[in-house]
Amino acid sequence: MSARLFRMRAALWISIAAALAAAVVCTAASLPGAPHGSSTNSAKSPDPAQDIRDIRGPKFDLPDWLLPSILAGAVLLALSAYGVWRRRRRPQRPLSPSPLEIALQRLEDIRALMLPSSAAQFSVMVSDIVRSYIEQRFDVIATRRTTEEFLHDLVESSHASLARHRAPLGKFLHLCDFVKFGGQALNLQNMESLRQSARTFVLGTAPVEEVGELGETNDSLPSP
Repeated sequence: MSARLFRMRAALWISIAAALAAAVVCTAASLPGAPHGSSTNSAKSPDPAQDIRDIRGPKFDLPDWLLPSILAGAVLLALSAYGVWRRRRRPQRPLSPSPLEIALQRLEDIRALMLPSSAAQFSVMVSDIVRSYIEQRFDVIATRRTTEEFLHDLVESSHASLARHRAPLGKFLHLCDFVKFGGQALNLQNMESLRQSARTFVLGTAPVEEVGELGETNDSLPSP
């Protein structure tokens, strides 16, 4: 049994016990007090004609609404504790990662393909990461279009931050195409340069607040 579950059950039982104790106290207080002892002067027999009852303490009458109110409050407290316990038991729904987080994670995972023998696959993957990020971030079609079609429409794009990176983005995508379709060889330094260019582009076009939350530097893509 977890400590949280134990605390919630303890709070529930304490609330119920408090309600029962309050009911007992209120019931006892409403009963008349016990009679006091007889007169200390017992030498003389009391005259039946002058016999009077001993003086009792004042009788305290509780309002009729007090006991039901206490019981209702205890029940509400117990129900509240139970509701909090049930709410905390529900699994928290994970927040969906942002396009920035997805792209940065994929750029880290792609390190495994940074081998001369995987140059073509690496260029396809790094290009797909950038295109997928553009689609998710700016809501434009980028993955099912050629580089020339995408760059041509980018001139008329309403996203200023995306259009500002048209030239270096075009250089990056053309280089990926040369490796993919032209069989151009890439060494480890070339692949790391492509990966860093993609990462810089993603950071340079992401919302500033998201970049700050991740502790990254919002740089601009280097000019060609």
